[in-house]
Amino acid sequence: MNRLRLLFAALGAQPAATPLSDPAEIKHRYAYWRRRVMSAMILGYSLFYFLRSNLPMAAKSICDEFHFTNKQWGLVVSAATIVYALSKFLSGIVGDRANPRFLLGLGLLASAVVSCVFGMGHGLAFFVGAWALNNLFQGMGAPPCVRLLTYWYSPREIGRAWGVWNASHQIGGALIALWAGWLVAHYGWRSAFWAPAVVAFAGGLWVLYRLTDSPEALGLPAVEVFQGEAKPEPKPRLPFRDIFRTHILTNKWVWIVSVANFFVYVVRIGVLSWTPKYLVEAKGFTLQEASYSVFCFELTGIFGAYGAGWLSDRVCRGRRGPVSVVFLALLAVFLFALFLVPNRGVVTMTLLFCVLGFLIYGPQMLVGVAAADFATKEAASSAVGLTGLFGYVGASVCGVTTGLLVDGFGWNAALWFYLASTVIGAALLLTTWSQRSPLVKSP
Repeated sequence: MNRLRLLFAALGAQPAATPLSDPAEIKHRYAYWRRRVMSAMILGYSLFYFLRSNLPMAAKSICDEFHFTNKQWGLVVSAATIVYALSKFLSGIVGDRANPRFLLGLGLLASAVVSCVFGMGHGLAFFVGAWALNNLFQGMGAPPCVRLLTYWYSPREIGRAWGVWNASHQIGGALIALWAGWLVAHYGWRSAFWAPAVVAFAGGLWVLYRLTDSPEALGLPAVEVFQGEAKPEPKPRLPFRDIFRTHILTNKWVWIVSVANFFVYVVRIGVLSWTPKYLVEAKGFTLQEASYSVFCFELTGIFGAYGAGWLSDRVCRGRRGPVSVVFLALLAVFLFALFLVPNRGVVTMTLLFCVLGFLIYGPQMLVGVAAADFATKEAASSAVGLTGLFGYVGASVCGVTTGLLVDGFGWNAALWFYLASTVIGAALLLTTWSQRSPLVKSP
């Protein structure tokens, strides 16, 4: 028991250091550590995607080798997403009190090891169990990044900063789509798990070296003080259970964006996880051609996320709802366009997936920002963990439902499912239209 306490103490948040007093030194260190923290977060979280988004590229080869139906393969995806959802939620709660350096770095190292094991697999039960275990560690990726973002960037700039970090989703997803597709084509599906794991393991060690905790742990002032923004009135430090109850459990806006995220993730994970299979089976693409569409989907998502963050910071002055609703309304239009693309329309489909990526990743990013805004930085990691729980429950439902719809009614039925989810998500986020962080005064 004493050893366990020592372990938790070692992994806990760093205590505040002696405050620096020289303004020039504070400014220099803030600039240096912001660059260092952001680069480590982007690389680290990109590598998490090396160990998660390789599965869709290998899905058809695995299903062909072991004669899995879409329904059976949906079990692999859905079981993993349930575990990921719970892991992300619990990691979010832990993340508000843990050192993000260890949570992110150790999670990446463990996921790399499990990915190697998955590449040795045989049989449905093994794949379900191993991929679920991988996602247990995958859930440790986002919460520490949320903690770092809310402690290193103020509410007036966090939309843009979050958009920059969010590029790690697309950088990792786009690169692994091309690399894993190439590996599967040339060396078989197992190589798509082994090779990325080696790279990710090295990256995990680098993250442990590069990351730190809050500015206060380095002797720097809180970011609101550094930016000259109005600080909240000083309050006594409350037990975390009181913070969780006040900022999460009784905060209706956190619950609304969490439920909305269920539907946003039905669309995001549905498109991301099933696109290669859809394009090969329904549109006559080769796997390599399908990987180009996934690459473009992820690439344009970088600009969609940053653009959404910039608009919500600068144009909407901290309101995330208006931008999310507009993006989702446009997304519904372009999802409908999928029905109109003919077979072998490679160029048209690739361009369409460019637009879909731009429009999906804007709301996907802003849901997390909105949750952090509404919960404030004292409970931001927990709030984003809750949105993640709902999001990946939605992804799990999407996995099984898509498999059932495709097997029973064809791919068009799955597209209608995604379209309906987009509309419901937009309707929920519409209720947050005028809401912003309590730390940002209305203009």
